[in-house]
Amino acid sequence: FRGGGAGGGGGGGGAGTGGRRVYVGNLSWECQWQDLKDHMRAAGEVLHADVLSGPDGRSKGCGLVEYGTPEEAQRAIAELNDTELMGRMVFVREDREAR
Repeated sequence: FRGGGAGGGGGGGGAGTGGRRVYVGNLSWECQWQDLKDHMRAAGEVLHADVLSGPDGRSKGCGLVEYGTPEEAQRAIAELNDTELMGRMVFVREDREAR
């Protein structure tokens, strides 16, 4: 719903986003999904970016980014882990919780 269109889902299995999503941690409290998307775009086409927030609407300091392909997600993990976003060193890993 945020961060642009979902695009046409690529063929293949019923896993949906299998391997195309990464988890980004240690985000600045001020970081919005637009900032996250712009930063993560360095690794490929970002289909969706979301900063997770708690019930009070405050950022949890982490987010999820979905790429067009699993290769782009792997590139993000390789190239954008331990990079600076809004003054903080963020970490990028595979999203282990398929939603």
